[in-house]
Amino acid sequence: MALPNGGGGYQIGDGNINETQFFVTSSPATATVTATLTATQVLNGTILGSPGSSAASYTLPTVTDLENALLNADKPGVTFEFSVVNVDGSGSGVITLVAGTGWTLVGLMTVAATAGTAQLFRARKTGTGTWTLYRRG
Repeated sequence: MALPNGGGGYQIGDGNINETQFFVTSSPATATVTATLTATQVLNGTILGSPGSSAASYTLPTVTDLENALLNADKPGVTFEFSVVNVDGSGSGVITLVAGTGWTLVGLMTVAATAGTAQLFRARKTGTGTWTLYRRG
């Protein structure tokens, strides 16, 4: 039985591919000055960074912590994406992502020091206790 559709929007399995796909997300996570990100922040999908007037380093959570939050991510190749948005208006705080234990980083891991600048990242499980983070775009 299909769910009622009162105002448009795509229903998974309904076959109506010409309508907008809706999904529910949490409010963006936040980070300020140099910090170690939690698995919850990274898995949220959007991190609003406010580094202030100096550069900030955001260290990724350990792979152990990440995998404890992702109980079904047991196959190599599992991926998810998240973005970091620099919302600081001072224009001088570059955000740099730093590897936590078990991570390999590929590409430039910075978000420019301009308010509204965003960067997309893809995390991919590469083996037991190992993940790789790729800069996208």
